[in-house]
Amino acid sequence: MVAGANFNFNGCQVYKGYLDRFEQHALLSELRMIVSKAPLFSPLTPWGKPMSVKMTSAGKYGWYSDHKGYRYIPKHPNGTHWPEIPRSIQAIWHDLCGDQPNPECCLVNYYEKKAKMGLHQDKDEKNLMHPVLSISLGDDALFRIGGQNKNDRTESIWLSSGDVLVMSGASRLAYHGIDRIKYGSSQLLKSGGRLNLTLRVVD
Repeated sequence: MVAGANFNFNGCQVYKGYLDRFEQHALLSELRMIVSKAPLFSPLTPWGKPMSVKMTSAGKYGWYSDHKGYRYIPKHPNGTHWPEIPRSIQAIWHDLCGDQPNPECCLVNYYEKKAKMGLHQDKDEKNLMHPVLSISLGDDALFRIGGQNKNDRTESIWLSSGDVLVMSGASRLAYHGIDRIKYGSSQLLKSGGRLNLTLRVVD
């Protein structure tokens, strides 16, 4: 693991190469266990359009979206409880976020060739003082971040497999998103694409 942020924008820190190749493969094995218990699904936006990413979760809560809006739910749509967040993933959180409470949700997003994520804020949590941590695995993704208003100036950075990003302080409520992925830029996932793990304290 590599210490020291390589990018800092208003409190958003990116730790390039935080996970080495061995650690990435180990984490991928943990994710396969999560997906075996809580399969990936395609949520709907509140206006009824399927999202371009597939997702699942681990922890006390999972993130969900349908015609009722965006929210956290205690069970997978199939009715089963979300699997526990693996200790290896929690260790990354505590290494980079210090003495923060344990994360209660590990959202797993899978980006296929043309998937993207529009600019948005992470604001569905009860306490917005806790950081948000994001782990990248697989193909490179063009991450864009701005300010707390959607029309604020933005900056972009390519996130590669093994990079970890932490949004805290002024960046905690910053608008951010994924403009595109560079399909085939990584050999980590046999079928290509990108996996993104996002850790949050919900309550």
